[in-house]
Amino acid sequence: MKISKLLTIAAFGILVASCGGARDISGSKAKKADLPTIGEFAGPLANVQAKKLFGTKSSRSNQSSAPFGSYAKGCMAGGVQLAESGPTWQAMRLSRGRNWGHPELIDMVTKLSQFAAQQPGWNGLYIGDMSQPRGGPMLTGHRSHQIGLDADIWMLPPNSLSLTRKQRENISSISTRRASGAYVNSSWTRSHHEIIKAAAQDPRVARIFVFPGAKVQMCDDERGNRAYLRKIRPWYGHHYHFHVRLACPKGASGCRDQTPPPAGDGCNDAREWQANILNPPKVKPKPQTKTKPKPRRELVLADLPAQCKAVLDSN
Repeated sequence: MKISKLLTIAAFGILVASCGGARDISGSKAKKADLPTIGEFAGPLANVQAKKLFGTKSSRSNQSSAPFGSYAKGCMAGGVQLAESGPTWQAMRLSRGRNWGHPELIDMVTKLSQFAAQQPGWNGLYIGDMSQPRGGPMLTGHRSHQIGLDADIWMLPPNSLSLTRKQRENISSISTRRASGAYVNSSWTRSHHEIIKAAAQDPRVARIFVFPGAKVQMCDDERGNRAYLRKIRPWYGHHYHFHVRLACPKGASGCRDQTPPPAGDGCNDAREWQANILNPPKVKPKPQTKTKPKPRRELVLADLPAQCKAVLDSN
């Protein structure tokens, strides 16, 4: 789909500038068909909003670790909690209970934080939202982050890795954009480039979402192997954090990957995003109608993959 068309859609408010999206955070479908859903086997909870069931769970399921479904329609068995603090990281906004993930995500995040700690001006990483203890839809915010394979990593270089729980609730990340995301601002550094590059070079990573100006800047600055740039995708928002998404782990038959990014480094597409931010395409007025568009329906328990019933019910 042409970038100008995407921006036109955004102008009508169908997509939002946040970690989410109409179908998934990058708008592309899973490679395989959806898994069979819980359907009528959900019993009396069939039509209960799934976020009200998964969003109130405070512990993992007593199962082997496995992602089920797709990034915006699924759940996670046997989640692993990222330690609140480590030698080179701190989990932020602990009150949300979103510092959980598949073991591969935990390993990737901690190793990336070790790399970040070697960069000028960085002591490690501040880790934002990952997933809930059992994944699934969240009470607020994200449409994705449901199967334990997504992590938001703050753009703010950590000055301290001994923040209290209260401090982690009150501190904010920094924006690294200017001109509505067409360019980076003075807070962007070469260290941001190297950290995002290191994440993209991890073979487990499928995509990294950043604002368009960051992708363009990385395209302009890269003088070495450019293959990793394919994974770095421009998307709305993503200037306070970058979003790392892992591919489905090997052997995870119940997990549904997205279609891989298009071939090439994606730099021309990013520059098209940039051009459309600076000179927005003209949007034809939408015909007036008396009928209001129906709000997007929330996922209910019956919509989720069949395996999610056992995840929800596990002690």
